[in-house]
Amino acid sequence: MTPVIEFAGVSKWYGPVLGLRDVSLRLAPGITGLLGPNGAGKSTLLKCMTGEVRPSRGEVRLFGRVVPYDDVFRRVGYAPEIETFFEELTAREFVTHLAVLAGYDGAEAARRAEAVLIRVGLAQALDRPLATYSKGMRQRTKLAQAMVHDPELILLDEPMTGLDPLARAQIVTLIQSLGAEGRTVLVSSHILDEVETMTREIVVLYQGQLLAQGNLHAIRDLIDRHPHHIVLTASDPRALGAALARLECVTAVRFDGADRLEVETRAPDACYAAIPRVATETGVKVRSLTSPDDNLSAVFRYLTTGARGAA
Repeated sequence: MTPVIEFAGVSKWYGPVLGLRDVSLRLAPGITGLLGPNGAGKSTLLKCMTGEVRPSRGEVRLFGRVVPYDDVFRRVGYAPEIETFFEELTAREFVTHLAVLAGYDGAEAARRAEAVLIRVGLAQALDRPLATYSKGMRQRTKLAQAMVHDPELILLDEPMTGLDPLARAQIVTLIQSLGAEGRTVLVSSHILDEVETMTREIVVLYQGQLLAQGNLHAIRDLIDRHPHHIVLTASDPRALGAALARLECVTAVRFDGADRLEVETRAPDACYAAIPRVATETGVKVRSLTSPDDNLSAVFRYLTTGARGAA
């Protein structure tokens, strides 16, 4: 299958400043989280796809063709991080105008604008001037204009900035629905727990360099220099800990309080499989089992910490 997005050895520098360094990646349809600290190159990566920035070296291909080409942007929706609105316009007027620029006649543009603004949660504020909108409402308006022409590829640069927790949950649900429709959605974000709820596919950038791409769990498995930690609460943590410590897959056991222990392992799959068996053999009741390492925040921390050490 031809990838929707493909970067082939892309570098971009702004004078002495390196924005991207030899980035190669391929993305298929679905939702992908684009992660990295400020200055990592996320916005530059997105702008290379929209044609705002031309690579200094390498090629960017969308739908199998090198960007830019004549009809590519009809297939792409983009919600930038920055805001540039005509403040005196209403959301309906603003999004309708952009739909007209996308090639729709006035009636169809108006119909599409109303439908997409309702979809992003602005049904009660369609005809209010944008000057009166909150940060969260402006974010929703940017999402609406990115979706109004029914694009196959949607690029979202920090779409959840300024949203309250309820609004974030609603936007996550909206993004999930776009992925379920078969679109390709690339979401740049600092809010790792929200990204983790919408997708397990991630791209991690650091100082313009691609650190990792793919499924969260597969990437976590590759970080074998970092031991995996499993936290358990149990009726007799010392008996359980003593039995687990004899397993080859366990490298350390630590106790914390009257009913809690932490197991360290470099073979998490084997360890997870062994814990129920050992608990049954020792007669210890396990009340809970969690892992502080089996999440996006931990993977991101490990990757960027390793990159800082290598630098």
